[in-house]
Amino acid sequence: MPKENILKQKSFDFAIKIINLYKQLKKDSNEFVLSRQIVASGTSIGALVREAEHAESLKDFVHKLSIALKEANECKYWLDLLVATGFINKELYVSLNNDCEELLKLLIASVKTTKARLTK
Repeated sequence: MPKENILKQKSFDFAIKIINLYKQLKKDSNEFVLSRQIVASGTSIGALVREAEHAESLKDFVHKLSIALKEANECKYWLDLLVATGFINKELYVSLNNDCEELLKLLIASVKTTKARLTK
């Protein structure tokens, strides 16, 4: 039985939430600039995690997860901006921000662990 990939599942689930946020922002607020930014960064996290599954080397794996980490950090910025400007309410922000923080922690741990393996 294959081992469950928590990072893969959580990044996929987060992407779904971000896509739903994107649809909501377009429909309810007629907002197209910030919504495009957050959907790009929020969905690319999972895409990069998937790319890392078939990395050519451990260095390539670290590289792809490091980019995913940057995208997660960028997504967090857009969430902060959306709540600060009133496009999303505090409750939605807290939920999405917690998910994003969890992804950041998982990505940081994965990158650190793999980098440690590279130096052995």
